[in-house]
Amino acid sequence: MGPLDILNHLLNFAAPAAFMAAWSVLLGRFIRSKSPLALSWWAQAAIVFIVCIAVTAGGLLLWGRDGRMLTYGALVLAAATCQWGLVRGWRA
Repeated sequence: MGPLDILNHLLNFAAPAAFMAAWSVLLGRFIRSKSPLALSWWAQAAIVFIVCIAVTAGGLLLWGRDGRMLTYGALVLAAATCQWGLVRGWRA
């Protein structure tokens, strides 16, 4: 496997996490509290992205393959919980 193939696999591995991070930060604007946010949108996206990558890597380690629907369900749940916590006042 060449370096471009490795890069392609890594980008495809991180794509669902990046999508969920961007989507949850965008939708987080609707559930935010009235007080100003302590973190900027890019900091929130970075934190959610790291959590999503950890969930995806955990699913890969647990089941031995990427892309299982249970992993994607856990990815959605982890991204939503993390964004909810960031908007409601958890501090990173």
